[in-house]
Amino acid sequence: MATAEATAQDTPAKRSKKPIMIGIVLALLLGGGGFFAAWSGMILPGSGQTTKAESAPGPLKGIAFVPLETMIVSLGADSGSKYLRFTAQVEVVDTAAADVTLLAPRILDVLNSYLRAIDTASIEDPQAMARLRAQMLRRIQIVTGEGRVRDLLITEFVLN
Repeated sequence: MATAEATAQDTPAKRSKKPIMIGIVLALLLGGGGFFAAWSGMILPGSGQTTKAESAPGPLKGIAFVPLETMIVSLGADSGSKYLRFTAQVEVVDTAAADVTLLAPRILDVLNSYLRAIDTASIEDPQAMARLRAQMLRRIQIVTGEGRVRDLLITEFVLN
């Protein structure tokens, strides 16, 4: 009997898992409540979801597009193609749209001269489109004056 009493005193009593479970549940509830308060904007204003009225973009102001006539440029005999069909639009400041439309023949002349002067291998290279576009845009900006033309949008670039 003495050994039974000694072994009962040596083994510790089993601890309850109830306090750990209560702690986990409370931590989840507090974490979820804190997330909801921050997400809904109750704690940190300006963060969280936006309403439909806030996320809808407004009308574009200050830009206009001036279409350029389609150009057909003959390429050299050393190229695999004979002609380049080129159509573009110029993105301009809306107050300068009339001025750029007036200068459209000069723009076409500059583009035609540039496209005829460049190496035909440059035109046929698929990687060269960005470089060609940047060169043409810079020439258009020189013709029209600074601050009028924002971008050149190439809508057709076909080699025949």
